[in-house]
Amino acid sequence: MYLRPDKWYNEKVMRNSINPLVFYLFFFLVIVGLIFSDYQQHRQVEVQAEKEVQVEKTETTIETSEGEENKVIEDRLGTMTLEEKVGQLFWARVPSDHQIEDLQSYHLSGYILFGRDFEGRTIDDMKALTKDYQAAAKIPLLIGSDEEGGTVTRISSILETPFQSPMALYQRGGMEAVLSDTKQKAELLKSVGINAGLFPVADLARDQSAFIYDRTIGQDAQITASYVQQVVEELKKSKVGSTLKHFPGYGDNGDSHTAIIQDNRSLDELRQADFLPFQAGIDAGADSVLVSHNILSKIDTVPSSISPKITELLWKELHFKGVIMTDDFDMAGIADFVSQEEAAFQVILAGNDLILGSSYQTQIPYLLKKISSGELTEERIDESVRRILTWKYDLGLLGVSQ
Repeated sequence: MYLRPDKWYNEKVMRNSINPLVFYLFFFLVIVGLIFSDYQQHRQVEVQAEKEVQVEKTETTIETSEGEENKVIEDRLGTMTLEEKVGQLFWARVPSDHQIEDLQSYHLSGYILFGRDFEGRTIDDMKALTKDYQAAAKIPLLIGSDEEGGTVTRISSILETPFQSPMALYQRGGMEAVLSDTKQKAELLKSVGINAGLFPVADLARDQSAFIYDRTIGQDAQITASYVQQVVEELKKSKVGSTLKHFPGYGDNGDSHTAIIQDNRSLDELRQADFLPFQAGIDAGADSVLVSHNILSKIDTVPSSISPKITELLWKELHFKGVIMTDDFDMAGIADFVSQEEAAFQVILAGNDLILGSSYQTQIPYLLKKISSGELTEERIDESVRRILTWKYDLGLLGVSQ
């Protein structure tokens, strides 16, 4: 195409003038990009450093907290006499008389309140009673009550409307109803000075006529596991102690309150179903596990509550590190098998920590005698007392000032 000289000149000038602009613009963008990239790199380093500092602070806080807890517990343990240590292994039924004297003479770990302890009393009466118990004790007490609801009610028996069973609640309103009920229970228990609830029931029962069935949630292993987990978490929020029962799982067996019970299920059967709710509760941070008196014939020849093999399952297979306690020693499942005194000795040898019952007046001297003879060591007693004191610390019962 032919261009006039003036047009050719103008286009040339334009081309020459545009190229520097493009160059400078490109150069500017490159510089900005480098600056932004450098900023991003520095910011990533700063963010990573902030995260590392935060993690370090969190880890330091946890370590400090654990260090304080260990110090409180070890300091308390170091001041205790042997008699006080042995007394801490007993969570007793409230005796019919000399309640205050026995707390002081036998150094009991605490009292469990049954229905008879609430009869004829008001909520205010119970507040005053638990306050008197705590005031009398040198070491703060576990004060417990198995307020399961339904067929097992203690404090709610003096209320206008007792708590319903977990099964009835679940059928009526699902897990939401169960958790609402758990929160109400925890608030009531804590308000009267009861710091430990002996629930939830983690058992499975398939036969609706089975002894334990009405005390379960009445569902399969998965739903029961979810129930146990959420109840434990709710109790932890309220700082009320939780107890999973009755390990290794009651199943469809008879009532060990009235007879020695033989359970012929295999360990594999228990692992596939009955252990699942207990594992869920342990993973959720359950404070304690209550072991039944049932004899698991495929595992051991003695009641579970005095079986080292059952304790080992809790420790090594379910990785439980909290307090292990027996079912009530006044039940025929253990009382008809061995004497109260020898049973207490066997419980401690098996690795359990807390003995529930009412024969502490003879059991404590018996254990002291076993220590004196060398059949039981103070070091073994210390192991259990540490776990018990740790539970009390976690419930806010033990502190630097106590």
